[in-house]
Amino acid sequence: MLESLHMLYLGLTELVSSYALVMCGFGGVLGVIIGALPGLGATAGCALLLPITYSMDPTVALVTLAAVYYGDMFGGGISAILINIPGDSHAAVTALDGYAMSRKGQAGKALFVGFFSSFVGGMLGAIVLTLMGSLLTNIGLAFGAPEMAAVILVAMTSIGWILGDAPYKGLIATGLGLLFATIGMEPLTSAPRYVFGQIALVQGIPFVPACIGLFGLSTVIQSLVDGIFKKKEYYNKKLTYKDSIPSKDEFKRMVPVHLRGAAEGFFIGMLPGSGATIATFFSYLIEKRVNKRGKEMGTGIVEGVAIAESADNAAAIGSFGPMFSLGIPGSSTSAILLGGLLMWGMQPGPLFMTNHADIAWTVIASMFVGCFLVALICMALIPFFSAITKVPNRLLLPIVISLSLIGAYAVNLSIYDLYIVLIAGVVGYIFLELDIPQSPFVLSLLLGYDMEKYFRQAVIMGGGDYSVFFTRGLSLGILIFGALFIIVPIIVNVVRKRKAAAKE
Repeated sequence: MLESLHMLYLGLTELVSSYALVMCGFGGVLGVIIGALPGLGATAGCALLLPITYSMDPTVALVTLAAVYYGDMFGGGISAILINIPGDSHAAVTALDGYAMSRKGQAGKALFVGFFSSFVGGMLGAIVLTLMGSLLTNIGLAFGAPEMAAVILVAMTSIGWILGDAPYKGLIATGLGLLFATIGMEPLTSAPRYVFGQIALVQGIPFVPACIGLFGLSTVIQSLVDGIFKKKEYYNKKLTYKDSIPSKDEFKRMVPVHLRGAAEGFFIGMLPGSGATIATFFSYLIEKRVNKRGKEMGTGIVEGVAIAESADNAAAIGSFGPMFSLGIPGSSTSAILLGGLLMWGMQPGPLFMTNHADIAWTVIASMFVGCFLVALICMALIPFFSAITKVPNRLLLPIVISLSLIGAYAVNLSIYDLYIVLIAGVVGYIFLELDIPQSPFVLSLLLGYDMEKYFRQAVIMGGGDYSVFFTRGLSLGILIFGALFIIVPIIVNVVRKRKAAAKE
């Protein structure tokens, strides 16, 4: 531990003594902008910047790209909170409570909680990476196909936690999401299925355009149908920075949420191929179950925003562990960064932290400084961001439509994605009118393909024997954990009802 702290000090010294500090701040702000613009995201941002950074010093280049990555975690929630359009896929969870708070006239508070939670999640993630990075990386390596399939299965069976008072509607949404997740290439053979002769469907349903349509465009359609073209009460309310700061009680309630979100996000972020999106969904599902105010999540409370934003930034930081120590990317963005390391002639692996200690520890030190700088800048701009809520719908709706279409097109530069946004917008509107929750659909659309892939890989590993899920200790433990989370609440509810009946 002392050696890690010493190396962190040397990395911090290297950071502040070069122009890497300036590029750290620049990359963080750029990441916020990229994250706030629907459809771009950290992966696209880092991919576009990678060729530009080739002429830079490798340390400065990696610090810049890393700052873009965690800066995107800060920025993704801005458009999700203000206009219900996730700037990146991970921000779809932030929109659940963030936009609801904005509708209540608490846009400033939602932004403050989002920025503060991202800062806390990033800092806690960086601390864990500093102290226990190599150890946790080895734990992450223990997760093979059976364990990943078990984790996703637990998340899928936990969809019932966010269904509300009508479980059958949530099951409908879940089923539809799984149905659409099967469109495209089959996971193992890459054979096309359910494409109906359309080449555009071979790649499946793109997740980001689907999110933009479901969350953003559906709200626009509902507003147009309902004829809402006038300013609402909170549009005319004078927003001040003081109103944006949560109360002491809210800060107190966020403390355990931040700790759980950072721990869960960091751990899932280390798992190969998981990323911040899965981390935020999984953390939100768990929080809804364990938090005393879990039933209120989704209606616009600070805990919902806090868990999502702390988990996504911690997941982004966590993905650097396996990338440095094993050369295994934890997300699509870290895969881009891994390509950068190879481009600069460095081979990530067990000896990377030793052979390239100056680079690795300077990047880790930049996470502490970068998260602080980005959080400071974002919080200072809260009144500016909050002013968007004062724009009347007759002016805001065309802007939202334009951002939705431009953001969706920017993902793959494909007209096909625009069709997906429009169709998803109509589907989302139908969901809103029928009071069908959108979250189970989005979650199953995201995880359905991966669940099938890992499940089939696990069965192949076991030679066609399904007992592979029960003979591996870690996989069995995860399944038992998931079963307990389903069974225990049912037993508790039955006991409570019997006690209440006995009192009567």
